[in-house]
Amino acid sequence: MSNHVPNYVDVLIVGAGLSGIGAACHLQTECPQKSFTILESRAAIGGTWDLFRYPGIRSDSDMYTLGYKFKPWTNAKAIADGPAILSYIRETAAERGIEQKIRFNQKVVKASWSSETAQWTVESRHSETGEASIITCNFLMMCSGYYSYDAGYTPDFPAVEQFQGTIIHPQKWPENLDYTGKRVVVIGSGATAVTLVPAMAETAAHVTMLQRSPTYMVSLPGSDAVANTLRRFLPERVVYTLTRLKNTLFGTFVYQMSQRRPELVKRLIKDRLRKELGPDFDVDRHFTPPYNPWDQRMCLVPDGDMLIALREKRASIVTDQIERFTPTGIKLKSGEHLDADIIVTATGLSLVSLGGISLMVDGKQAETSKSVTYKGTMLTGIPNLSFVFGYTNASWTLKADLLCAYVCRLLNYMDKHGYRQVTPHLNDPEVKDMPLLNLNSGYILRAMDQFPRQGSKLPWRLYQNYFFDTLMIRLGSIKDDALEFKQAENHAKVGEIATA
Repeated sequence: MSNHVPNYVDVLIVGAGLSGIGAACHLQTECPQKSFTILESRAAIGGTWDLFRYPGIRSDSDMYTLGYKFKPWTNAKAIADGPAILSYIRETAAERGIEQKIRFNQKVVKASWSSETAQWTVESRHSETGEASIITCNFLMMCSGYYSYDAGYTPDFPAVEQFQGTIIHPQKWPENLDYTGKRVVVIGSGATAVTLVPAMAETAAHVTMLQRSPTYMVSLPGSDAVANTLRRFLPERVVYTLTRLKNTLFGTFVYQMSQRRPELVKRLIKDRLRKELGPDFDVDRHFTPPYNPWDQRMCLVPDGDMLIALREKRASIVTDQIERFTPTGIKLKSGEHLDADIIVTATGLSLVSLGGISLMVDGKQAETSKSVTYKGTMLTGIPNLSFVFGYTNASWTLKADLLCAYVCRLLNYMDKHGYRQVTPHLNDPEVKDMPLLNLNSGYILRAMDQFPRQGSKLPWRLYQNYFFDTLMIRLGSIKDDALEFKQAENHAKVGEIATA
């Protein structure tokens, strides 16, 4: 162990990405009496938006909803690229002095809760030296995202070692890769592939997107015309608030329509694609998935850039399966061969729950995969811990803002009543166990057994609805039959089950 003297903060945040910086800002504003520190495993702020460096990287959510509620997005471009989002996060941290609260290169490996002291003892290791450090806290906020930063997911492709060109996963994009005039095959059909194809097609000889099955794609303007018009008449904060509401309402409407009238939404998407791609393009084969809209996340195509690349023949789509890699490309099960100089495996992420840390509660290993989420942010049987997990059908930050505000309300409630410990307990036999996420994407299904569960009714159910969650999380009472609060004294018998 390190010789560092253990130190204490009221709240410890794990992760300095979009969620972690947001959590720190909420704490600073809404719980000014609380001390806090952020532990970040990497050497920089930004999380996802600092890690990924592949060509064209951008958000698939508009910045009026991906941005923080408390900091207006003022750029004219609504669908922002990665560097612009990273700049926004870092600017937010700098404006509020959050950078001084971050300890970089500290990868959290273990957290142990003691009910006797009402504290977490958190062990981290320096990402470069391996040196261990200890910090204690009363409340632990996990803002570490949902995937491993070490490597993405790549299937075991047959004969991959035979390929004589370059193979890249987008999560490990090499600096200064020159693909000018090269033949590129991008394996995958998700948001990363849809971003890479038009970006690389600008200078590559040709880019082929190879997909095993199609994905729903929706083309939207990269700029928000309503917001840019309102800016001429209204203050920036008012424009931001109104546009955020507008876009959230629209996104909720599309999702609800997809759930209730999937055939109508399918037809509308396909009709739009036929109009943009022309009559010669096989929309049924390449853009009609075997599932309903929003059973997997839809791909947003800003200003139709992917569709333009297809229409102009700078890029193409092949829907087929891989038989094996060859020295010069990929042989498909149909017998076709795709020639390639560079192959990009945009095949998904390797998911990890709660940053992969080991959790102990009073000396016993916590099995978080058997815990049920309370209001989407706490876990049954685990005291004084929250985690931030955004929406799957909308912007991540819409949910993150709600959850961070809830934790601040919870902490203030505990201070007011002299409590030091809060633990959710599921005692309702009518609540059925359900997977945490309702998406059937392959990379999600592969890892769901590692993640906590959700329940079949409130407050254990995740409804993926911002307006419903606003009522439950932001405006709902802190007092709840499901929450057990304990006093500041080190006596377990002084517990109280709060009643509604």
